[in-house]
Formats: sequence, C-alpha cells, structure tokens
Amino acid sequence: MLLKDRRVLVIGGGSGIGRGIAEGALREGASVVVASSNADKIGRAAEQLGASASSAMLDVTDEAGVARFFETAGAFDHIAFTAGDWKGGAPGPLANLDLKTAPNGLNVRFWGALAVAKHGATRLPPGGSYTITSGMLAHRPMKGFPLATAGAAAVEYLARGLAVDLAPVRVNCVCPGLIKTEMWGAFPEAYRQRLFKMTEGQLVQRPGAPSEAAAAYLYLMQNSFATGQVLFVEGGIAIAPQTGAAGLPEN
Repeated sequence: MLLKDRRVLVIGGGSGIGRGIAEGALREGASVVVASSNADKIGRAAEQLGASASSAMLDVTDEAGVARFFETAGAFDHIAFTAGDWKGGAPGPLANLDLKTAPNGLNVRFWGALAVAKHGATRLPPGGSYTITSGMLAHRPMKGFPLATAGAAAVEYLARGLAVDLAPVRVNCVCPGLIKTEMWGAFPEAYRQRLFKMTEGQLVQRPGAPSEAAAAYLYLMQNSFATGQVLFVEGGIAIAPQTGAAGLPEN
C-alpha cells in the first residue's frame, strides 16, 4: 500500500472521476482532502467518504485564493486535478466563436491547473506527484470543438513542461475517454443515446466507469518512475479505425 499514511488532495473530488480517486486513495490507506468551489458537494462527499476524508473550498480560477489555500492547508504528498467546467465547451460554427470570451473556456482545466502547479505542486516533496487531466478531443477532434481540442492538447504539453520544471516532483496527465459520471443523468435522453452510440467506435464498446479512470491517477501516484507521461484510459478509441458517414473505415 504505497499510499498508506500519505496525504492526497483531489481537486474536483466531489463527484465523477475525482470522487473515484478519493475512494481509491482511501482504500490504499491515504488521508484525502476533496476540494472544489462547490462547498455543498464536497461537504457531502467528505462525509460519505468517512473519517479519513475532509473537504476544502478552492476556486482554481482565483490565483490569490489558490495561493492562500496552499499556505494554510498543510503538506500534501500527491495532488490530482480533475476540475473542469463546460464554459466554451458547447459545439458551434467557428464563425460564431467570440474571441473575447473564448479564453474563459480554458480558465479551469488549463489556467487553474497551472495556478495549482505554481502554488501547490511546488510544495510537494521529492517523488510526490501532480496529475492533471486532458481529454480525447486532443487526439480525435470533432467538428465544432476547435477551442476544446486545443485546450486539451495544451494541458498535455503543460504536464510535460511542468515535469521538467518541477523535478524531482513528478507531473503527469490522464486522458480519459467517455466516462459515465453523474453528469450523464443531467443530459437529455437523445444526447445520452448519442454518447452511447459513439462508444460503438471504440475497441471496448461501452463507456468507462469513474473507478476505471481513477485507477490511472492512482497508478501515477504510486509509480515513482513515471513522470512527463500522458496515460490514456479511453476504451481504445485512440487507435480504433475512424469511420466515414456511411460507417465504413476512412482511407
């Protein structure tokens, strides 16, 4: 149990993949702090997770607040960053993209991750780890998502750059595919069916479970020889043949 008696911070740990990371770290004997800007969600999550878990308010878009948090929160051994939002994530024609507001789509997953690196990951012990989160759009772009595609790719190269800057602290990135989190229940039925249809193009033809994605973050925490890596957990969609409109492989 390589995480026994370690202290793990999970940013975005109130639900979904983050909640899965918290549960897995607790099973490995760690103590866990789940953090996000949603006080009610993380408070409920910490209560459900048990005595070795606690919650903390953290808005990663507020750099001054991030700095204050790490000045007072105590020492951590590992940080997992799964926070994200849907700002700028809706598909649409490039002609309709508002370049004044478009940067807001990167506030959490990219700039927030960088703020945590600057004020939190720099405080980790040698061999400690910081793991951030990208997405499959970086590797399988879809029409209508140019900004989200660029943002996901930027996160992966941020991990590589930080791995060099922060060594001997280890920095890695997880690239999840379609994961069936609590958000699925909020989607319209037609959209849920579209997502399930998309999994037919994967080598593993189903959505992933939060626990399956979470296992990647736990692996990167525990493997002290892994740094600067992007770990795919996506059912094989990255190497599956792409299909055209008729459902046939494209040349």
